Amino acid sequence: MITISTVKSKLDVPFIQHFLKDIYWAAGRTIEEVQTTIDHSFCFGIYLNDKQIGFARVITDYVVFAYVMDVFITEEHRGKGYSSLLIEAMMKESKLQEVKIWRLATSDAHFLYKKFGFNALACPEKMMEKTIK
Repeated sequence: MITISTVKSKLDVPFIQHFLKDIYWAAGRTIEEVQTTIDHSFCFGIYLNDKQIGFARVITDYVVFAYVMDVFITEEHRGKGYSSLLIEAMMKESKLQEVKIWRLATSDAHFLYKKFGFNALACPEKMMEKTIK
C-alpha cells in the first residue's frame, strides 16, 4: 500500500542522504546538510508498506512562492506512477493552496511536471541566480 506523509519524524534521513549523495543535483550532500534542508522545508515522504521509497521537498512562504526540490523515487520503484502520486499530493496539499508561483529545475523529468501545469519560464531573461561552489 502506498502512502504519502508530510510528517517529518517519519522521514528516513539516512535513506534520503544515501540517495542524494550520488545524484547529479545533490552530489556530496552530507547527512547534516540533508537534515538542515529537511528542517527548513515542507517535506513529503512516499512509502510502500511503510518503507520509504521516495522524497520531495518544497521551500515556500505559503502564499506567493514555492520551489520544488529533491524529488526522487528509488530506481527499483520507478515506472509505477509513484512520482506522479507524490507531485499530485504536493499540488493538493491544503497548506500550499494559496501559493501563486511554483518553480523547479529539472534536467530530465519535464514530462512529469508538465502533467501538473509546469512549463518553461515565460520570461527567463528576468531570472538571475548566484551559485557558490
